Amino acid sequence: MRANDDRPLRLADWLSALTPENEHYAIAFEHGTLEVGVYAPRGADPQSPHTRDEVYVVVRGRGVFRRGEQTAPFGPGDLLFVPAGETHRFEEFSDDLAVWVLFYGPDGGERDHTQAARRA
Repeated sequence: MRANDDRPLRLADWLSALTPENEHYAIAFEHGTLEVGVYAPRGADPQSPHTRDEVYVVVRGRGVFRRGEQTAPFGPGDLLFVPAGETHRFEEFSDDLAVWVLFYGPDGGERDHTQAARRA
């Protein structure tokens, strides 16, 4: 089940798309380099670094987000960015955790334009 039309993506629809084969993640939308999915780990977060940049939007649940050596609490409405190749995971999270995850850009991630502008 993938949406590529003009209807809104509804989290409840995509949570119901999670099956024993893909119990943590389901792709909801794709366009160009953009992939939007729903991620809902249970118990532990088994992620390893990804090849593209990603953004999480927390819809429900609370916990601690680890990116590299840094940790920070998170809750509904928070946006979390992870550059390509960075170790990250959700820790100490509630059983109802559900996030939208957006992968985008090329393998290896996009260049940090902010840093480049500061050097210029």
